[in-house]
Amino acid sequence: MRLLPALALALSVSFGAASLAASAADPAAKPAGKYQVVFHISGPEQVLWGQALNNAASMMNNIGKENIELEVVVHGEGIGMLMLDSPQATRVSDAMKAGVKFVACQQTMKFRKLTKDDMLPDIGYVPAGVKEILDKQRAGWQYLKG
Repeated sequence: MRLLPALALALSVSFGAASLAASAADPAAKPAGKYQVVFHISGPEQVLWGQALNNAASMMNNIGKENIELEVVVHGEGIGMLMLDSPQATRVSDAMKAGVKFVACQQTMKFRKLTKDDMLPDIGYVPAGVKEILDKQRAGWQYLKG
């Protein structure tokens, strides 16, 4: 009689693995709901800012803005990406028009003595960039380092 629970467990594991294998084998299968992606920008390298913007544009074009939530969290040395004098200001603005959300870390801003007047218009703000990233990951968002 003790074999029945073990057999039931073995069958459920087998069927679960089979359904996972079937979905992995079908590249056309789409996950339920929107993609949720959080990009992390923390370095001063402008080439990385550009690559992150390229990747964001590619995602929006290939996945479709109606199928993705994309947030770019900027803190530390990367905060320059979201400042008024940023060499990427136009590209950030264009990305926001395409549906990408940008947020600046207020903790970084305070440390660097920056105010919202120093930043690009229409960006968002979070108290702590690293916590924002952790919260997104905890909520199931996919993480990409820019």
